[in-house]
Parts: sequence; C-alpha cells; structure tokens
Amino acid sequence: MHYDVIVIGAGPAGGAAAYECARAGMRVALIERQKLPRHKTCGGGMPMVMQRHIQDLAPEAFVESDVRFMRHTWRFDDPLLGDLNPPGSGDPLSLWMVQRSVFDNALAQRAARAGADLRDGLQVRDLEITDSGVRVRALSAASEEAFTATADYVIGSDGANGITAKVAGLRKNRMLAIALEIEHPYAWGEARHPELRPDICHLEYGAVKRGYAWVFPKEDHLNIGAGVFRPRQDGRGDVSVRPLLQENICLYMESLNIPFKLEHLRFYAHPLPIWNGREPLHAYEGRILLAGDAAGLINPFFGDGILHAVKSGQIAAGAIRNGNANDYTRLIHAEFAANFDAALKLAKFFYKWPGLCYRHGVRRETATRAAARLLSGDALFSDIAGRVLRTLRSAMNIESREPAQEPDV
Repeated sequence: MHYDVIVIGAGPAGGAAAYECARAGMRVALIERQKLPRHKTCGGGMPMVMQRHIQDLAPEAFVESDVRFMRHTWRFDDPLLGDLNPPGSGDPLSLWMVQRSVFDNALAQRAARAGADLRDGLQVRDLEITDSGVRVRALSAASEEAFTATADYVIGSDGANGITAKVAGLRKNRMLAIALEIEHPYAWGEARHPELRPDICHLEYGAVKRGYAWVFPKEDHLNIGAGVFRPRQDGRGDVSVRPLLQENICLYMESLNIPFKLEHLRFYAHPLPIWNGREPLHAYEGRILLAGDAAGLINPFFGDGILHAVKSGQIAAGAIRNGNANDYTRLIHAEFAANFDAALKLAKFFYKWPGLCYRHGVRRETATRAAARLLSGDALFSDIAGRVLRTLRSAMNIESREPAQEPDV
C-alpha cells in the first residue's frame, strides 16, 4: 500500500495532522499503537481557545469541566483563589478539563470521517527511507498481523519516546521532565472542602522541588498529580523522584480532606519532553516530520502541551500540502520558539526561587488572569518575561535587606 502521508501516533498532534491531510484530499493513514479509546496519562487541561482549532467538534463531546478559577497554595497553605475573569478583564477565558482517552479518540474519529485510514492496535517497528519515500512496518500485538506500507511523508506524533525521532536521528539532546498522577473517583456535592468545585483547579507550589502539584476537576473524578519541570537530570534516571511525587499527591489529598487508602491508589508516571531550545524537527528533506511531544513542544514554564500539539500537527499537514515540508522546522520555530525560549528563561528563575515568585508573582492581583492569557496564547512570554524578571529581581533585592524569609526549595 502507498499513502501520501502516514501519521504515527493518534494523540492530539497526530489526530489534527491526519484530519488536515485527509481534508486536503491526501491519502493518509493514522497508526496508533493501542486500541482506541485508550488511557493516556495527562492532566487533561487546555485553554478554551482550542475550539478555534477544532471548530467542527462540539465541546460537549469531550469537555468534562469548565474551570474559571485557580486556587493557589504555598506548601498547602497561604491559599489564594484567583479569578480567570475578574471584573473588567475583557473577553472571558476558561480552561477545559478533558480525559485524554475521550479527547484523543474524538480527534482520531474526526480524521477517519474526513477520509483517513485509521489503524489502531498497530505498533510501528521500523521506518526505512527509500527512493520513493518512507517504508513503514508495523505489527498488531493482538493478531501478529503485519502492516507494511510506503508514504511520501511520515509525521511522527508518537510521543516522547517514539520510534520516529530515533530513526530520523532527531531530538538527541532531550530534556525530560517527569510527572506522576492519579485519577481519583469523586462525587461532586460531598463538600469535602469549600473550594473543591468543578469550576476550580488547584495549583500547589513549594511542596515539589523544581515543580508543582495540581488537582484538576473532571466529571466524576479528580486528576491529582505532581511534576518536576526543571529536572537536574533526566527525570526517569532519578529514583528519588517517584516516591517524592507520590508523597506530595497524598499530602495534597489530605489538605483538601479527600479520603483515600494508599493501597487503592494507582499512580501513572509519564515523561514530559520540555522545550529546550531550537533544534531540527524534520529530516530527509522533509520526508519525516516530528509533531507534538515527539517534537518537544511542552511549554517549559507550565508544562502544558495539548494546544501546542494540535497546532504543530496542523502546521505539519500544511507544510506537506503546500509543498514546503523541508521548511517545517522553520515554520515550527516561527510559531513557538521565541515564546518558549522566553518561557524557559522565566521557568529557570521561577523554579529556582519559587517562594519569592509565589509572594511577588502568583499572589499578585493580576497573576491568575495573566496565566490564563499565557496558556491561551492571548499573551506571550516573549512580551512579558523581561518585565516580570525585573519585578522579581527587584523584590529579591528588597527581601535581601529584610529579615530572612523561609528559604525556597
């Protein structure tokens, strides 16, 4: 079989890319290792501006909670309930909470309806560059049935540890953050905590060194997690990370009066390929392109990546459609690099001095709205990072002349 495009991985990047390619009249295959719908470890938060990129999908099909407030804490204390839409703030913003199993499947089925050949339950074992394009070999885990096809182009949206980047010789100097989370059943109305509501997400700073913890509301459960977003080394190689994250998830639940039994909790870990600067994201004159997590498009400040994944999938499809796939890296950098570089600069300061940043940044009256605008892309780190860093450094100088504060983590 021969396709114009084979997309490997049916996450947000792959689903978006396959849809755009199929809609443009290309013959496209979308290959997913697991049978859909499948569990995907992820907090599942995204800005409501996602609707701009998937206008033909009704939010009611996948949005489980519409968050309008952020509750911030420092070491599970000193709480602040921030409004994403304070009076006079302009256009309303919110954060959509989804289950990735539902959201990813919705995007994959959308691509199939547009004409993509959706092949789930197939694990790609090999890619080979040929004179006519790329040969892809995959195997069904269930039946051991082989799938072999060629394509003019391959879009690798197969995640942080996918095969596409390895075969293409790309992403050799990755920086992997690590996150751990649980999905805990919760019945709204139990009144465990006055600010445990479906329109409030919770963010905890200080308890996790060089990272943060969260509680995201879903329809019938809570996604509770913690992550190290400025790892000193590859997070997977640090054996101390997992028990520390697990401990802080339990502490978060205790602080919100959420009953649990440790032996009943199921912890899911996953790597987060944080943006670490500009690098090539296509190979073989644009025959192979990386998108989403495979391309390292996780914001280094917030650790979010769903919206960026969808955008990158659309950019990859557009580059192929327009005949400039060999310009793909530049197109991705034009969309993300300046903003992510500034976010990385701010993240290095924030996660080194989280207490200072909580006191003089997070607790500012305008901070929650600003965070929502940054998440949605309505504001850019490249526009605000310099000003924010000057404010924080000024606060640091003032505090250095005052009695010592409790040291940051």
